[in-house]
Amino acid sequence: MANQLLDSKRGIIFGALDEHSIAWKVAERCKEEGAIVTLTNAPVALRMGKIQELGEKLDAEIIPADATNIDDLTDLFKKSMNSLGGKIDFVLHSIGMSVNVRKQKPYTDLNYDWMQKSLDISAISFHKVMQTAFHQDALSDGASVLALTYIAAQRVFPDYSEMAEAKALLESFARSFGYHLGAAKNIRVNTISQSPTRTTAGSGIKGFDTFFDYADKMSPLGNADASSCADFCVVMFSDLTRMITMQNIYHDGGFSSMGMNPALLNES
Repeated sequence: MANQLLDSKRGIIFGALDEHSIAWKVAERCKEEGAIVTLTNAPVALRMGKIQELGEKLDAEIIPADATNIDDLTDLFKKSMNSLGGKIDFVLHSIGMSVNVRKQKPYTDLNYDWMQKSLDISAISFHKVMQTAFHQDALSDGASVLALTYIAAQRVFPDYSEMAEAKALLESFARSFGYHLGAAKNIRVNTISQSPTRTTAGSGIKGFDTFFDYADKMSPLGNADASSCADFCVVMFSDLTRMITMQNIYHDGGFSSMGMNPALLNES
């Protein structure tokens, strides 16, 4: 059900790859709620995914941008404001990549050049997005900026490897830049700590299916899927949450508050 929570708002969605992407679902829900958006991803991802299909469906301009490149981000915000007719009201950062994880390098034998790339793409890019928008005065007063994260930033999940550190850094940037953007223009910056989700990227993590099932059984409400995450993003982009900032909010069916679930004990 659409309630026009984002009526006439303008947004930029990073990271939509295919219909399994959380960013894809978010873009669809934002459109349903009355927003207009531009879509962006790295040029290589645009060639691999189905974002052109989403752009046609939403009548949204697709602007290639490497989120680690300041020139690309500057161009992205400039073109988005021109395309959408004004300053940006919301931004979703849904970006994460680890070469070490993809190549299944053990945490005790990481390639540090790859680690630097992981941190740049998965976390530092978030700072670059906000800094670029800040310098361009591209965000409207009271805008909402979100990034997707994971509870491995607080707890140990060995197979998540260096992405745990990347997510911890991402969450720190949200708090630190959240102060500056809030003080300057009442802009909110938050992170959403999402359940394990069957996306193209997430499914590439070693042992994902086993962990997905574990989290689903541990959580009283089960895992939150991509569609429910999109619903939550819409709420966080809306004016209903205008006083929430610098928070890491768990959207995980209760997993983050659980110690043990009897359902799992009964299986042993």
